Amino acid sequence: MNRPNPFQSPLAAHIERFLSHHRALGKRFDTEESALRLLDRFVHECDVNTIAQITPRLLEAFLQSRPRSRARSHNHLLNTVQRLFRWLVAQGVMASSPAHTLAPRRTAQHTAPFLFEPAQVERLLVRAASLRDGPFATHRGRTYRMIFALMYGLGLRVGEVSRLRRRDLDLERQYLHISQTKFGKSRLTPFGPRMACALRSYLQQHQRHRRLSADDPLFSLAEDGRRPLGSKSISRTFRNLLPELGLRVPAGVAPPRLHCLRHSFAVSTLLRWYRAGVDPGGHLLYLSVFLGHVNPASTAVYLTITAELLKQANQRFERFAAPVLEETRP
Repeated sequence: MNRPNPFQSPLAAHIERFLSHHRALGKRFDTEESALRLLDRFVHECDVNTIAQITPRLLEAFLQSRPRSRARSHNHLLNTVQRLFRWLVAQGVMASSPAHTLAPRRTAQHTAPFLFEPAQVERLLVRAASLRDGPFATHRGRTYRMIFALMYGLGLRVGEVSRLRRRDLDLERQYLHISQTKFGKSRLTPFGPRMACALRSYLQQHQRHRRLSADDPLFSLAEDGRRPLGSKSISRTFRNLLPELGLRVPAGVAPPRLHCLRHSFAVSTLLRWYRAGVDPGGHLLYLSVFLGHVNPASTAVYLTITAELLKQANQRFERFAAPVLEETRP
């Protein structure tokens, strides 16, 4: 594998330490490194010789040289630059940040994510199972059905699914080993007997025609089964299936995307806890670990409030408050 070119500008050593600092905290920081490489090259090409020559005007020119059609992409680039210079101020390298006056672009008003109901997921799996093979893609139907079932049933990210190897699946003890995912973490994700049965059937069907090793990908459309199915291909197939599902998107809700399967898993888990009389607040940490989050605050982003959740929460409060209300009645 080719090593990336070294940083060349006066920021070079500081960027290296900045990246090392965050990676020591368990962050991957790959996209941030790519953004800082663009900044480093721009500063170098502008013949900047010292950090003191880096001004707000120079950074504004850098941002304008990297046009982003989406406000979110522009703001991510800006945020990465601002984080670098805030870190340099904290390290005593600079007295003040030349990036603090740069304003982010306004983004569209926040909309709630689309949440799949069980019947809608079932339609998705049926349509996925009906996908036909292509000239260079075998077992498409079985493969995509299993992928979407895992993403909804276990709340997996698309990148986690695409990176799974056969050695990561333990059918005897019923868990998946999710390795080196977001924030550089690894975790064990258990599953139940129904998912185990589906995975076992999937493997048996694929092993009839292929001799595969533990290092081969769990999901592949290649004839030899040794080329992993990429996350972009999975996302594209999901988008192509959406028009066939007849989904109605409520007002104020974003159009469905693949990551909504993970959102749906988190919300349905919370709903099951309410219905079973389990205290969701006391178990949020379990859900956070299961999803591979750094802390429960990250998990809370997934817990969209729905009418059914409000109903269950109200019923739980009424049961809790019933003794107090009884005592206050005349």
